[in-house]
Amino acid sequence: MTTEAAFIAALRAIATAPAARGLADDAAVLDVGGSRLVLTMDAIVEGVHFLRDDPADSVAWKLVATNVSDLAAKGAVPRGCLLTYPLAADPDWDAVFLRGLEEAVRHFAIPLLGGDTVRQPEGSPRSFSLVALGEPEAGVAVPSRGGARSGDRLWLSGPVGDAGLGLAVLRGERHTAPEHRAVLAERYRRPSPRPMLGAALAPHVHAMMDVSDGVLIDAARLAAASEVAAVVELGQLPLSRAFVETVGDSLPERLFAAGAGDDYCLLFAAPPEADAMLERIAAWHRNSLYPVGRVMGGRGLSLLYQDDPVPLPGRLGFQH
Repeated sequence: MTTEAAFIAALRAIATAPAARGLADDAAVLDVGGSRLVLTMDAIVEGVHFLRDDPADSVAWKLVATNVSDLAAKGAVPRGCLLTYPLAADPDWDAVFLRGLEEAVRHFAIPLLGGDTVRQPEGSPRSFSLVALGEPEAGVAVPSRGGARSGDRLWLSGPVGDAGLGLAVLRGERHTAPEHRAVLAERYRRPSPRPMLGAALAPHVHAMMDVSDGVLIDAARLAAASEVAAVVELGQLPLSRAFVETVGDSLPERLFAAGAGDDYCLLFAAPPEADAMLERIAAWHRNSLYPVGRVMGGRGLSLLYQDDPVPLPGRLGFQH
C-alpha cells in the first residue's frame, strides 16, 4: 500500500507552482494581482475520520472545522468554502447534515459559495470534502511549517489528547463518568479552531501549523520543514480535567495524548522576546497559550519528561 508520505512526495514533481509551497504546508498561498489567497482542502471519510453512528450534524461540523483549522494555522481569516457532497439513499441523514453545515459555516463565518453533488454507491462509506478560502492580513507574512529558529520556544494553543480519548470512549475502549464522556465525545466530533487567534499570532511567530495528526508527529514535521531540532517537554503538555480524571497524568498517558491527533489546536515556534506579546494576545482572545518545548540546532525530535530523556515511541501520530 502506498503511504501518504510517499504519495505526497510523488505529487511534488507535479505541484511545482510557487503557490503550492512544495506541498510541505497546511495550505497553498496564491498571489492574485497583488492580493493573497490561502486555499486548503480537507476530506473526511467514514471509519477514518468519523464513526458510522456519529450524528450527521457533527460530521458536517467536523468537515468545516478541519478546513478552518488549516486557515487558522496560516493566519488567514475565512472567506468562503466549496462543498463536495455524496447523496445517499437517506434523505433524513442529508437533512441533519445540512443543519450542521449551516450551523458550522455561521459559527466560523465562512460562507458556502458552491461545490458539487454526486451519487454515492449504496452501502459504501460516506466521504466528504471541502475547499476553504481565507485571506491573510495585508503586509503580514503567511507563516509556514518552515522558519522555526534555534532558540525559539514551542507553543500550543489548547489541550491535547481529548479527541483521541473521546474516540476511544465512543468505541467502548475506555470508560469514564457521563459528564466527561460528553466533553470528550464533543472534542472528537466538534473541533473548535480559532482563526482569529491564528491571525493575531501570525505576525509574531516564525513557524505555525495545526495539530491534526498528533503533537509529536506534527512537531517532527515542523522541525523537518525548518531544518532544526525540536524538543517537546511532555510534562508541559496541557491536559484537560476530563482527560486526567479518566486516564490519569503519568508518562504513558501523556505519550498517548501527544500522539492521539484530532486536536486542531495551533503548534507554533516564536522567539522568547515575543512572550509578552503572546500573553497579551492570549488575554485578548480569552485563549490560553502553553509553552511545551523548544527549538535547537540540529535535526529531529526529542522528548523530555521531568527533565529526563524519553525514547521516541514507535508511533508518533496518525498516518494514512
